[in-house]
Amino acid sequence: MTDIRRKTDERTAAWQVFSAFLKLGLTSFGGPIAHLGYFNEEFVRRRRWLDDATFGQIVALCQFLPGPASSQVGIIIGLTRAGPLGALLAWAGFTLPSAALLAAFGLGVKRLPGLAGSPWVHGLLIAAVAVVALAVANMYRSLCPDLPRKGVAFLAAAAILFFPVNGLLQLGVIVAGAVLGALFGRPSEQPIRALPIAGNRLAAVVSGAVFGVLLIGFPLAHAMIRGGVLDVFGSFYESGALVFGGGHVVLPLLGARVIPPGWIGPDAFLAGYGAAQAVPGPLFTFAAYLGEVMHGPVSGLPGAALALFAIYLPSFLLIAAVLPFWNDLIRNRTVVTALQGVNAAVVGLLMAALYQPIWVSAVRAPRDAALALLAFFLLGVCKLPPWSIVVMCAAAAQLKALT
Repeated sequence: MTDIRRKTDERTAAWQVFSAFLKLGLTSFGGPIAHLGYFNEEFVRRRRWLDDATFGQIVALCQFLPGPASSQVGIIIGLTRAGPLGALLAWAGFTLPSAALLAAFGLGVKRLPGLAGSPWVHGLLIAAVAVVALAVANMYRSLCPDLPRKGVAFLAAAAILFFPVNGLLQLGVIVAGAVLGALFGRPSEQPIRALPIAGNRLAAVVSGAVFGVLLIGFPLAHAMIRGGVLDVFGSFYESGALVFGGGHVVLPLLGARVIPPGWIGPDAFLAGYGAAQAVPGPLFTFAAYLGEVMHGPVSGLPGAALALFAIYLPSFLLIAAVLPFWNDLIRNRTVVTALQGVNAAVVGLLMAALYQPIWVSAVRAPRDAALALLAFFLLGVCKLPPWSIVVMCAAAAQLKALT
């Protein structure tokens, strides 16, 4: 009887997790930083599933890992509340609403070939200029507070802009940032609190091994077998495994993997990224749009599902791999300073992406630049929500075309 009651309680807790995250998946506009605010209000203040210290350490852990930080925080909250099933349902509730909306937008782009070139879609691209510019400014301010990290950021941006963009170059820039951070970084003097969440160390080792084998194996497979479904899966998996700094940074990584093979054109790519600013939930669901709209070995609903699964798989593997060892890792000076260098390099990647492909694709005339500046002012100074900026830019671009 006790076992039956325990299983019933676990299932009840799991569905409570799903309903809570589904509500957030339908209403949480504003990007990853705003999502963390929603999570704190919902799970620390209102539901009291966590205390402030535990929530803070979960956030710190997810900033340490590559991948979508807000989604990873949600996965760990679900794990603490209802075990592995809770982690999966937390991800599903938070992720699937925006994934479905973006896949539907992708279907519209496919069915109406002229849609990606419409004036209002061009307005989405201009909105992306303002959104990413603000992300660059905020990340630069918080992640590059000293001269060494400022230098890493600008060197990374210069390297990406000077050399032909490819996944190997971006990986090299991230690795170089880690090395420079380990050599010249200075760890914070603030005390570090332990995270009161345990994990299975055997499962951690297996998950870490799977993560590493896939990360190394996909480039090798790509060298031997080009253009197949495995190639698509590997491209999205690598992007999810190498993104430090949140959802906006996935733009250059994904662009380098899906545009050169001809799976999707630059305009359609950026139109989807602009649409991603107008929906709630995590920006990584942009992958569902790409999977739906791409002209590759897989597309449509199977492509959207494959891309979404592939880009999030590294997050689940890394959480399982790192969680049991987290309290030891954060006491290692080299790990902490290397991470500082990685974050600075990520700022440089986003600086480069702000120019190419975002600015050069969106700003085609002085009026476009004026609209982008106005959008940046309303977003960064007036603090309007990103979705309202997207709507404004789309409407302004459409009106300009009609006059």
